[in-house]
Amino acid sequence: MKRRFDPAEPELMDRPQPVSAELERDLENLRQLNRYFGSYAVVLRFIRRWIEPGDQLRIVDLATGSGDIPRLIIDHARKIGAKVEIHALEQQAATLEIARKLSVDYPEISFVGANVLEWNPVDRYDIVLNSLALHHFTEEDAVRLLRHCHELSRKFVLVSDLRRGLLATVGVYLLTALIFREPMTRIDGRLSATRAFSFSELRNLARRAGWIDFGHRRFRFARQAIWLESRV
Repeated sequence: MKRRFDPAEPELMDRPQPVSAELERDLENLRQLNRYFGSYAVVLRFIRRWIEPGDQLRIVDLATGSGDIPRLIIDHARKIGAKVEIHALEQQAATLEIARKLSVDYPEISFVGANVLEWNPVDRYDIVLNSLALHHFTEEDAVRLLRHCHELSRKFVLVSDLRRGLLATVGVYLLTALIFREPMTRIDGRLSATRAFSFSELRNLARRAGWIDFGHRRFRFARQAIWLESRV
C-alpha cells in the first residue's frame, strides 16, 4: 500500500479558517481518538520514564493541535511533584485559539503561533515532542522536522504517529462510518490513514535526518513511535 500525499490538498483542519463549531467538534473528536486509541498511552509510556519527582524541565510540543498532549503531561507532572514548562507550537490560528481556551487552568503552557519548520528558539529543551503530525508533511519536510526535533533537544525526543497499513485504513474507515461521522473528522481521518508513513518508511526518515541509536516500536491501534534518549 503506497503512501498517497498531495501537498496541494491539505487536510480540512489545516486550511485557514475561523473558529467554528465544526472545527471545535473535530478537535474534540481527535482528543477522544487520542485518549481511547493509544496516543495518550504512547506519550505517557515515555513521560513516566523521563520525568521524575522533583524534576524541573523545559518541554516543547511541536504541532500541538488543541494542546491535549501538554495538558496530559502537566497533569502527570503535578501528580508526581515535578515542575514543567511547556511551549506548545501550532500554526493554525483558529486551532491555537481553541487550545488556549481549553488550557486556561494550565499556566505552565505557553502557546506559540509558528511554523514548526521555521521556528528557531534561543535555548534547547529537555524534551521535544511531536504527536500525530508527521503525516501532514511531505517526505522531505518530514525529514526536516525530525532533524529539527533532534536539534532542539538536550535529552529526549519522542515522535509518534499513525502507522500506514491495512489495519489503519480499515479501522479509520469503520470509526468514521459508525462513530466519528462529522464531515471534517471523516474526511481528514481517512486521508490521514493514506498519508501516514509505514514502519520501515519512518525508520528510513529518521536515518536520513541523522538520528543514530534511536528507538522505534509499533504500538496498538496502528500507532508507532521513534525516540532518542540521552542522559548526558
